[in-house]
Amino acid sequence: MKHRRIPRRRAAVAGAGIAALVAAGVTFQSANASEAPKTPVARTLSSTAAGKLASTLVKDLGTDAAGTYYDARAKSLVVNVLDAAAAKTVQQSGAKARIVENSLAELDGARTTLREDATIPGTSWATDPVSNKVVVTADRSVSKAEWATLSKVVDGLGAKAELKRSKGEFKPFVAGGDAITGSGGRCSLGFNVVKGGQPYFLTAGHCTSAISTWSDSSGNQIGKNEQSSFPGNDFGLVKYTASVDHPSAVDLYNGSTQAIAKAGEATVGEKVTRSGSTTQVHTGTVTGLNATVNYSEGTVSGLIQTDVCAEPGDSGGSLFDGDTALGLTSGGSGDCTSGGETFFQSVTEALSATGSQIG
Repeated sequence: MKHRRIPRRRAAVAGAGIAALVAAGVTFQSANASEAPKTPVARTLSSTAAGKLASTLVKDLGTDAAGTYYDARAKSLVVNVLDAAAAKTVQQSGAKARIVENSLAELDGARTTLREDATIPGTSWATDPVSNKVVVTADRSVSKAEWATLSKVVDGLGAKAELKRSKGEFKPFVAGGDAITGSGGRCSLGFNVVKGGQPYFLTAGHCTSAISTWSDSSGNQIGKNEQSSFPGNDFGLVKYTASVDHPSAVDLYNGSTQAIAKAGEATVGEKVTRSGSTTQVHTGTVTGLNATVNYSEGTVSGLIQTDVCAEPGDSGGSLFDGDTALGLTSGGSGDCTSGGETFFQSVTEALSATGSQIG
């Protein structure tokens, strides 16, 4: 950390000096108001533009960057930094700077401690740049004894973490986009993709780990599994085996579709939309990145966390922002009546791992 606490006595003296300078400088400042330095005004940005700027600034700032998020109300990018010099760089780029206490390295250290000492089924954690903490959530299946263990670990992390309880239960949503079915279950198609010039689609890995051959809602076989990853990740690649239309689009369940032109990285604060075969289309906000969820079936990491509702059968379905594909529905807690947390496999990671691309 680059901050040092000033002893109270020194702080008091410094404070008095500042007060005197301000009082003495009122007339001078007024007379030379046009010469006073001004803090650059944050640029108005779309969530996509904010995400690109965030990537650039994080690279430029290195360890001085402590997280970013999109302020949808102000339509601006907020960048957490550790000192005034980094804040100046952020402001000059057109983003808002916010000096915080915890570095990303410290928050990553907290996540490591949680992984080693608190990997309990029914729990999750994600870095929250708004609070500058790792937010740990325990669902209703976590027992009193497990809660006590979790509380002890989180308390030991001090200001780097906080603990909360979810009313629901974390579970993969087996049962996206359009419905796809197989022996023993129903999931949702995520995004149509291309690999080696051939048509495929992406869905959830916990779906492809349980079902190998897929049919459409009419019962016609359309594809077979090519690749599956769950737990650890949660994505599956299915190769089309039937001559059916496979547009690069998402069903909006109102007679229209949203064309998908590219894949991108989600940004905390970004407004997003999810399409799934059980609950159809719902919207919400990205609340965390690089989230870890400890399902009873195993742990999945690197997920996008949102407050968009979902239910069983929505698994594998599409998370997107306009024409940009963001994620595949993995699981969560709650439903579309009471709400809850929902987690998504990053599409960019799935595309990279399978060697496919948005078609």
